[in-house]
Order: sequence, then C-alpha cells, then structure tokens
Amino acid sequence: MFDGSTIAAIGDLAAQLKCSPFALQAVAEVESAGQVFALVKGQHEPLVRWEGHYFDERLSAADRAAARAQGLASPKPGGVKNPKSQADRWALIARAASIDRQAALESFSIGLGQVMTAHWKKLGFDSVDDLIRLARRDAAGQIDLMARFIDKFGLDDELQRLDFTGFARGYNGSGFRKMGYHLKMAAAYQRLSGAAPVSAATGMLRMGSTGARVRDLQTLLLRAGYAVKVDGDYGPSTRDAVKDFQRAQKITADGVAGPETFRRLEAWKQSPAEQPGQQLVSQVPEVKDATKAGGLMVLVVAARDQIAETAGYLTGIEADTAQTVANILLAGSGAIGLGLAAYAIFGWLKSRKTDEGDIETVGDAAALDPVLA
Repeated sequence: MFDGSTIAAIGDLAAQLKCSPFALQAVAEVESAGQVFALVKGQHEPLVRWEGHYFDERLSAADRAAARAQGLASPKPGGVKNPKSQADRWALIARAASIDRQAALESFSIGLGQVMTAHWKKLGFDSVDDLIRLARRDAAGQIDLMARFIDKFGLDDELQRLDFTGFARGYNGSGFRKMGYHLKMAAAYQRLSGAAPVSAATGMLRMGSTGARVRDLQTLLLRAGYAVKVDGDYGPSTRDAVKDFQRAQKITADGVAGPETFRRLEAWKQSPAEQPGQQLVSQVPEVKDATKAGGLMVLVVAARDQIAETAGYLTGIEADTAQTVANILLAGSGAIGLGLAAYAIFGWLKSRKTDEGDIETVGDAAALDPVLA
C-alpha cells in the first residue's frame, strides 16, 4: 500500500477536488494495486499499461502494417496483451517508439491513476513528454495527473457524492462493470473510511445507469434539442446533455436525472403515459441476432407455438408476449432453434428493465484482486 507521503499528497489533492481523501485513495489503490513505482533497469519507473488499439489508430498505413506484424498494434481494444513485468512493458513502448515515437508515447496509461497519455493536451501539458515527465518525477506528480483527469473530465461531482458507479463509468469507460471497478472502489473506500459509501444519487439515473428509463431520458433530451444517442447507456455525453438541460431550466446542474429533471422533460412527451424510449421487439439486438442466425442455419425446425411455449416456460413471461416475439423471430428467419428464441426473449426482457447503478453491497468486492493487469 501507499507510504505516508503518498497518502498526504492524496489528501492535499482531495481537498482541491473537494472530495473525501478516502475516495481518492480508493481510486488510486484500485488503479495501481497500491504500487507507485517499479524497478526497471535499476531505476524507479511509473507503472504503465500498453493500449495497442491507440497505437494502431495513430499510425500511417505502412507503419500500421509493420506494428501489427510485430504484435505491437491491433484494431481491437485488448488485442495486444501486456507483458506481466513492467520492465517488459517499458521495453514494448521502446520498440513501438522506433516505429513512431509520438504515436507510441500517446498509447499507454501511466501512473497510480493509470491516465492515458493521449490526453496530454486536454490535461494542460505542452507535450506528451511533459506529462510522462511529471509521472516519472514522484508519487505527487502521479496524483496530480490523476486529479487533472478527474477535473478536466468532470468527474469531481461523482467522487464528491461517493457515486462509484458513475465515477467508474466516466473514468474506466463503458466496460467498467466487466472488471468490477465500481465495486472494488466502493470496497476500498469502505475499508479505508470504515463506512459503506452512500451516494446522494441513489435511486436516480446517472452515469453508469442502463436500460429502459435511460432510453426514455435520451429520447426526451433528443426531442428537446440535445444531441444524444438513444442507446440506453448513461455515459459522459448523456450526462453532459442532462447538465445542459438542467442549466437551461435553471435547476441544479449535477448531471443526475432525478424527479425534477424528469418533470421538466415531460413537456416533450407525446402523452402522459408514453414510454418514449421503449424498443420494438424487432429492434432488440438479441432478437436481430437470433433472426439472422435462424435465417442462415436451421438449428431446430420449430413451429411458432413451440417457440412461444418454450420461451415462455424458460423466461416466465406471459403467453401473449412470447407469442408476439415468436412471430417476429419466425417472420425474420423462417425457422429458428428454440435456444435462439429463448436467447432473444431474454434480450427483449432485459431491454425493458433499468439498472440505476446503485451499489447495494460491497462485501463481495473486498476479496477481488486489484484490476491493474
């Protein structure tokens, strides 16, 4: 874990962000596993993680081909595996730099906050070299870098209200749940502070929320003139649109869609009972997948009633609903396997639910391994 000077530096920057020092320390611990430097060729160097897809998109066609051939670049996130040792990761960066130095230096995360070097300009540096130099200087430099990211990407509100789901969605991206970042941060905070995190945003939609009510929100924002994608994922762009709407309405602009925000948005509903973001069955990705697969290969030749009966039994939904979905599946595919039908109906049921992102318990997360890999 961190030494006293590192914890003191975290406390100083937490005061600037007006958040709990335990919250900021929890983030740092999860991102770095409590380690600030690694020994590389006899020198202490900050922890790094190579992102081959960043490198891939920054290269010319010829350099990209060479980098892919050497296993340094990939169009797919995670397509280039990181070596286990930090020394090997720094060596990988050096190899990449021999192809394109600027692209290489913009293609890894660094420090105890694992901030992407690609953000050097937004974080206020004159060059990517200046960002890396600060991270290599000391722990305080790495904490400063993490605090800059939190500030510039507008995540201080989430940290102030101990909303680790919202924070992880903004800090770690849309895949944060897969690695359990939000749970690990909440568990670390509880261990450090002695109290479970309780967010003021509990029970409301905010970053990290997903599902039907998020699509409702996004649809109404779109009608109100705000450019958002109706995808059911409450990410940074949706948060920013909510803030803009709240400012225009002269209510608290915190990016959290609570009762007052929804009340103001009702002016854009076509009727009081409308669910504006509700997806048609045929629009659900799982249904599209099933009909496509059924059209390409007949796994089990099943009649509509068999699909409806089986899917209804497996999912517990009403017979009329199962029949409706089965009609659409068969209309799109001609014939489909019962397993694919059930998969599609599970997807449709999921599309009608909302996950607000509330963390009810963090006990199970306390035993999880640190996420830095």
